[in-house]
Amino acid sequence: MNFLKENISIAMDSIKANRLRALITMLIIAIGITALVGILSAIDAIKNGINNNFTDMGANTFTIRNADVNIRVGRKGRKARRYESITYKEALRFKNEFNFPVITSVNTMASFSARLKYEGAKTNPNIQVFGADENYLLTAGYDLEKGRNFSPSEINGSTHVTIIGKDVEKALFGTKKSALDKFIKVGSGRYKVIGVLKPKGNSAGFGGDKIAVIPLNNARQYFGRPDMSFTINVLAKNPAILDIMLNEARGTFRKIRKLALGAHDDFDIVKSDSLANLLIDNLQKVTMGATIIGLITLLGAAIGLMNIMLVSVTERTREIGVRKAMGATQAIIKNQFLIESVVICVLGGLIGIIFGIIIGNLISLALDTGFFIPWFWIITGVIICILVGLMSGYLPAKRASQLDPIESLRFE
Repeated sequence: MNFLKENISIAMDSIKANRLRALITMLIIAIGITALVGILSAIDAIKNGINNNFTDMGANTFTIRNADVNIRVGRKGRKARRYESITYKEALRFKNEFNFPVITSVNTMASFSARLKYEGAKTNPNIQVFGADENYLLTAGYDLEKGRNFSPSEINGSTHVTIIGKDVEKALFGTKKSALDKFIKVGSGRYKVIGVLKPKGNSAGFGGDKIAVIPLNNARQYFGRPDMSFTINVLAKNPAILDIMLNEARGTFRKIRKLALGAHDDFDIVKSDSLANLLIDNLQKVTMGATIIGLITLLGAAIGLMNIMLVSVTERTREIGVRKAMGATQAIIKNQFLIESVVICVLGGLIGIIFGIIIGNLISLALDTGFFIPWFWIITGVIICILVGLMSGYLPAKRASQLDPIESLRFE
């Protein structure tokens, strides 16, 4: 232990004697560690955002929706299968026939990229407009910040009213005006704002705060199209029997769709946490790519550290000769330079880890997922720094230990 402390002390003295060179070396390492820890921490922040987004929907929610793609290419000369959209009658029939302790909502995408207007203000053309019934906010995990929900008469009467997301309110009314009871333009129609949703965040692009909800029958009447498909959200009051309900829902909807026994489902039933897991699985590939990029950056930093340590050995040849003349063995000289390399690498790595945490939390702040400390990547970063220090310092340390003491003392 005393030997280690002595070598660390010698390393610190050497760093102080060559402040500029040591600082440049630390910055090289810091950049590599920042790239690695920063990217991976940012991906963790995105994962947290996805999880939070779907946790808000509730783990006791499942969705019946149209199949992933409407047309699938046939194979081996067989005819391509076509999946029909879920019609309003089918969705409404399911809502009426599914006799379980659940809350069911029927909704549809009226417009995927609408531009909403109020007097001279307008949003970007990226607002998702949903047609929905009075249960949609509950089953989709939204809460009202102000105003009220749709009434059954507004749903049935195709009334021109709307509930908007927080981003829409900011874009059209700023932070000082109230959106309630104002008339905004959605498509070609004028809609009265009756509610504003609490901020939810826009991670993963699932509506989030860039959303406007209008009554379901109004969407059918003014945004209807031949291929309009309807989605059914089901919120189970008893999560313990969610899987049983899901299987019953599949059987009920197969009967509604008149599917033959043994035929494949022409619709999808997805639990809310399944969507989150699917997105996170896709992020694993991004994580792998980001790790490779970070490691390549770190490899460049390791090569830079090795070159600077070789220069240090050359500059300190006479010092090495004096130490050997005083009885220092090859092992002592080698350990001295190895520990010096590790100390420089760890100090630079700590700077990089701090910057990496800042980058990750800035992205986390943008996704509204809260502050977090990526302990796994902090510990991994320190371990990587030690390994890089050992690998980068081994060749210079070996060269220093093999110097001839007589020749070293003659070196100028």
